[in-house]
Amino acid sequence: MQNDLIIIGAGPAGLSAAIQAASYGAKVTVVDETPYPGGKLLGQLYEEPKKGMWIGGEIAKKLYSQAVDLGVTFLFEREVWSIFPTWKVSLNNHQDLRAPNVLLATGAAERPIPIPGWTIPGVMAVGAAQVLCNLQRVRPGKRVLIVGVDILSLTIARELQWAGVDVVGMVLPPPSPFSGQKADPRFHLAALSNMSHLAPSPILRMAGNLAKAVPVNQAARFYPRKGVKIWDIPLMLRKAAIEIQGRDEVERVILADVTVEGEILNHQTQSIEVDCVCISGGLYPLAELAALAGCPFVNLPELGGQIPLHSAQLETLLPGLYVAGNITGIEGAKVAMAQGELAALSIIGRLQNNLEKMAPLIEEAMQKVKRVREEASISFHPEIVLGRRKMQALWEETLTSQSAQ
Repeated sequence: MQNDLIIIGAGPAGLSAAIQAASYGAKVTVVDETPYPGGKLLGQLYEEPKKGMWIGGEIAKKLYSQAVDLGVTFLFEREVWSIFPTWKVSLNNHQDLRAPNVLLATGAAERPIPIPGWTIPGVMAVGAAQVLCNLQRVRPGKRVLIVGVDILSLTIARELQWAGVDVVGMVLPPPSPFSGQKADPRFHLAALSNMSHLAPSPILRMAGNLAKAVPVNQAARFYPRKGVKIWDIPLMLRKAAIEIQGRDEVERVILADVTVEGEILNHQTQSIEVDCVCISGGLYPLAELAALAGCPFVNLPELGGQIPLHSAQLETLLPGLYVAGNITGIEGAKVAMAQGELAALSIIGRLQNNLEKMAPLIEEAMQKVKRVREEASISFHPEIVLGRRKMQALWEETLTSQSAQ
């Protein structure tokens, strides 16, 4: 199969890139391991401040329809087993795809946080609960406790509540090498205050603004043990889930009070009956294929961890290999879509050997990414802009070093 561009990942970045590239006449094939297009869009359902509802499933359908109308080829339920410069993509059905350009739009995965009892049926990642509820129309449980507080779990808690699930509360994970700062009440109070303007709830925005008025240690010390209710869901930043119990399924969770620093107070515990526990450990970029291809990486916590080194135009150091979406750093679907468009324009400029003509369009697309990021209703990392600046500085340093050799 002859292609100008192979896109790995049919999520928001991959679909947007396919549409953009195909609109310029490129022959595009999109590969995805799932049966449906849309990626993480399929489970998204939340209210944007002053903008109404964001229904990811409907957006995915529109993007897929546009791509098909432009002649994009889709290969679903195909796993990429290997990728070789310059470029061969090997699939699990022993099919090989070849193209001068590959775009990795592989998205992100959830970080696990092991808790005693986390293998009992009824315990799942919070993203799995989102997909069950919003895509499969199946409630993950009747009474759900969410372990882990972040913008993703807050959003999904609201979605579960809309579906008729009794979300009995949100608590912290216990301290461990896997939970890190997520077990520290001070970290969450600082994060909520820094992201208050982005919060998907007027109540949450108000709480975040109030948190700015006092030092974080003091705010954590006086934070109510029973929590503060958001959408009538107790947000308990001074309690941690130390054990999940049940024989054949989840029956209860043991909670313990924690200190300001997040240390467990074992003498102050309580039991809460639930039939489902959703654990939120945050997201990390799915970048294995970039590593397999030999792409250099950098560690930027502001972007979510280990990230393939790439330019502002989303090209890597390997000619013909590009990245877009959460593989470049954890952000929302709108940013991923804008990045997909930008990556496609960068690819088209080189494919047509006409970068000079495409330069104004590429610059416009870069400004769109920046604008969408600034206007985003959901921000997973408060220092995402700093992370992007660091990436660009590292890219320029690498190019300077290579040219000096």
